[in-house]
Amino acid sequence: MRKPEEILKIMAVFNEKDPDPRCELTYKNAYTLLVAVVLSAQSTDKGVNKATKDLFAVADTPQKMLDLGIDRLKNYIKTIGLYNNKAKSIMALSKDLVEKYDGEVPHDRAALESLAGVGRKTANVVLNVWFGEPTLAVDTHVMRISHRLDFSRGKTPLEVEKDLLKVLPDNYKKNANHWLVLFGRYICKAQKPDCENCPIAEFCHCTDKRI
Repeated sequence: MRKPEEILKIMAVFNEKDPDPRCELTYKNAYTLLVAVVLSAQSTDKGVNKATKDLFAVADTPQKMLDLGIDRLKNYIKTIGLYNNKAKSIMALSKDLVEKYDGEVPHDRAALESLAGVGRKTANVVLNVWFGEPTLAVDTHVMRISHRLDFSRGKTPLEVEKDLLKVLPDNYKKNANHWLVLFGRYICKAQKPDCENCPIAEFCHCTDKRI
């Protein structure tokens, strides 16, 4: 694994280039963020944003989603992968939010993870993006980049998360997910990494490095 001081140097480069990275999902409030993250599992942010543009215009609270009903919800999100199961989860979590939390998204990990369709990664995103906590969601991009750059050899998202949290200070923890996701999405792509425009090329020792 890479030494902690080297990881911090790489993060410092990301911080210098993008000190205030943003989640690329479109949302209006904590509830729509939660729904968008649930929908984004095994789907692209671009595809989710396209579907939720019209959905959130008519259902941006748990009660409005319940009033919309599952059949109409499915019609809005049918372009998204696994939309049938995701629709069931969204209706179930909306019902719980109305009945247990007065229609508000709870600022509590255990409560979030008790909701249908919400696991640790989704809870981490909501806690980070909406509530500003230094949580680190590990998705496929973060997992791949962490392995590629020798940040972690963890075999599960939780192992990778723990490895990174041991090293990073709070200000980097808050932004690390966004930096690594954006880096993996636009520069260090799985199929064809854009090494010529890589801001951390000097730190890369990958065998398929193109420069």
